[in-house]
Amino acid sequence: MTEREAVAGMLDEFADRLEAKGVEYKPRAYRNAAESVRDTSRDALEQPKGIPDVGDAIASKIDEFRETGRVEELEELRDETPVEMEALTRVEGVGPKTVGKLYDALGVTDLDELEEAGRDGRIRNVTGFGEKTEENILDGIPFAREAGERTPLGESVPRARELVETVEGVVGVERAVAAGSVRRRKETTGDIDIVVVSDDREATADAFADRDVELVQKGDRKTSFRRDGEEVDLHLVEEDEFGAALQYFTGSKKHNVKTRDVAVGEGLKLNEYGVWDAETGERVAGETEEEVYDALGMGYIPPEMREDRGEVEVARDGTLPDLVNVEDVRGELHSHTSRTDGGATLERMVAGAEEKGLDYLAVTEHTEALGVVGGLSDDELLTLADDVRALGEDTDVRLFSGAEANVLKDGSLDVSDGTLSQLDVVVASVHTGMDMAKEEATERLVSAVRHDGVDILGHPSGRLINSREGYGYDFDAVLDAAEDEGVALELNANPRRLDIRDTQVRRCVEHGVPVAVNTDAHAPGEYGYVKYGVWTARRGWAEVEDVLNTRTADELEDWLDG
Repeated sequence: MTEREAVAGMLDEFADRLEAKGVEYKPRAYRNAAESVRDTSRDALEQPKGIPDVGDAIASKIDEFRETGRVEELEELRDETPVEMEALTRVEGVGPKTVGKLYDALGVTDLDELEEAGRDGRIRNVTGFGEKTEENILDGIPFAREAGERTPLGESVPRARELVETVEGVVGVERAVAAGSVRRRKETTGDIDIVVVSDDREATADAFADRDVELVQKGDRKTSFRRDGEEVDLHLVEEDEFGAALQYFTGSKKHNVKTRDVAVGEGLKLNEYGVWDAETGERVAGETEEEVYDALGMGYIPPEMREDRGEVEVARDGTLPDLVNVEDVRGELHSHTSRTDGGATLERMVAGAEEKGLDYLAVTEHTEALGVVGGLSDDELLTLADDVRALGEDTDVRLFSGAEANVLKDGSLDVSDGTLSQLDVVVASVHTGMDMAKEEATERLVSAVRHDGVDILGHPSGRLINSREGYGYDFDAVLDAAEDEGVALELNANPRRLDIRDTQVRRCVEHGVPVAVNTDAHAPGEYGYVKYGVWTARRGWAEVEDVLNTRTADELEDWLDG
């Protein structure tokens, strides 16, 4: 675990344990600070008060944690509620508040005790729970156990980045690149693979043997170690082998099988050391990935596409897509402020958008049916719209008024048509009543898409990676409705959501349905989530024209009015 990830994890745990005790407001501040830490540079931890969303109190805890490896106040919270918070909150429907209630009522501290309490029928007797809740918790425990074995992309990418920086500082290392599922930007990842060019492979291996890690294997070709339970494999190669090794260890396995089959058909041999003429044994490529693919008669295949989903075939016939890049995204179409559950004022969110270089920003607050986060009434939405327009006169960021309307169980919205007609951008999302059959969920989403006032369907499955599986629905039926109605589907870029999935992005691309890569930002630091959304869009073969918010502000306005 990198230092940034450790600090962010400490802040997240602070938030969870405060919430478990019923503390208001503070948990959101700690979560915002955690996201800002994840999105900042390693050096920024030296002066934590300079990190967005980090005030004096949180900065002092960061300093204490970095100096001592612990925070006294957090230790006290752990003693007060001695539970395995991370494991328990992976169970769908079990948040920190639920953990606190179950600990107070039943003494539940871990998944085993939670399962035992459920099977004994004790959960249903806790105030605020019931038989159905108990059943749902029991159903979610196997998923929670399995989820603990995979790392979300939002954690693995910063971790891999910092590991690469560490490796680059080791004796003999000339270059290092993270490979594997991290490089392919899968939504969850396993162990971390790093391809390393070293002018003294033995010395590099010895350097890691001397470090504070659990050494698994040491050799001049591969050195593996565990740190905080995570295995890291260093693949040590020569400079002229680097491209072949990077291609091989990036994977996927199915992609590599396909490329090896192509090599055989071309009279070649492909492995992690290079491309060879099968008859003469002459080496023909290996130093770069580009020359490896070229030797196989292909264009360069971006790592995100390497899943054996047809990418080899299009690379062979010269029709590879020109994938969207992070810098192609011009604006944000889903954001929140402190008027509901956001962690920053409208003015601060706009200033953050300007600092991020966004061309436009839609402010889409929660609506009245979502009372738990202070959803706005129709009148409050219109007041906010006026404030957004007024603020737009004083900023270079084009501002759009909006709402994230709640989709009710019958598929209707909790905002009047008259109010919706006065807003620029309407995102429709399901936030409540998620326990429903596939057919019911499909009808609910299709009804929302067919509403005249809806522009974007937000995070359609409602999933939270490693926490909530989300409800099943017929994606093709929703896609067909979106195509008919000219509605975009959201790819929520929050790394805990990434909803829609990469394969669903591919279906949108095939049907010409725009994908809105939105961060769902609740604080300025969360605008940086856009990269996770773009990476997922690239896995779905999305090009610039497939992503709604790559349009200019004027082009977007034309689309909204169309």
